[in-house]
Amino acid sequence: MNAPSSDASVTLMQENDSIPETAVPTVEAEVAGDAAPAVEGEVAAEAATPPELKAGAAPAPEADTDIDDDDLEEKAEKPVKPALPTKPETFAEGDFVVYPTHGVGKVERIAVEEIAGHKLELIHITFEENRMTLRVPVAKARSAGLRKLATRKLFDDALAVLRGRARIKRTMWSRRAQEYEAKINSGDPLAIAEVVRDLHRNSGQPDQSFSERQIYEAAMDRLAAELAALDRTDKLTASTKLNEFLKTL
Repeated sequence: MNAPSSDASVTLMQENDSIPETAVPTVEAEVAGDAAPAVEGEVAAEAATPPELKAGAAPAPEADTDIDDDDLEEKAEKPVKPALPTKPETFAEGDFVVYPTHGVGKVERIAVEEIAGHKLELIHITFEENRMTLRVPVAKARSAGLRKLATRKLFDDALAVLRGRARIKRTMWSRRAQEYEAKINSGDPLAIAEVVRDLHRNSGQPDQSFSERQIYEAAMDRLAAELAALDRTDKLTASTKLNEFLKTL
């Protein structure tokens, strides 16, 4: 399963599409989660009538003010944004690259083209598995999160994340699922490894739900694709290598 992506992003264009340069959005809009609904009105209405004045109301129990570390961590966590390269990168024909919402692709060519009366230098990226070609303006590559493959050290750090203890939040699954999808679409191998770590199940543990399995497989697919490009092998071999690694944990 491919991770959900924003089809509305005109940074990504099919081979025959054309758009004006000014229409290119930022990646933050692609992965930003929906804001939590406001409840201030409900709280105000409830607070207007003290519990002791309500007819037949039992005395309200004392509120539990204990806050554990997980709650503090959840409040402090911010939405995951696409991992931007620390400095501008140059791309060349034949390079394997990673686009946040689509994973690993290959630079087919870099050429100047005229679109809606504007000349743009575009990076043509092919994704063989999806039979798709995307065109990304060179000037927007960094802000869009396009990057070269992770270094071997960075991928080893991602494997180290898999060895860590799963950190499951006590929140509704729908909210957790949005956070996991945002991590997958960030393109950051460390964030993607966190999704695999949290949703992985060893023998003897409860089975994954259908939606948990879908997100888990999407994260594994992203990691396997990048590992395959690093090892110069195919994704099936890389997936087997990752699964064998997870069995040792």
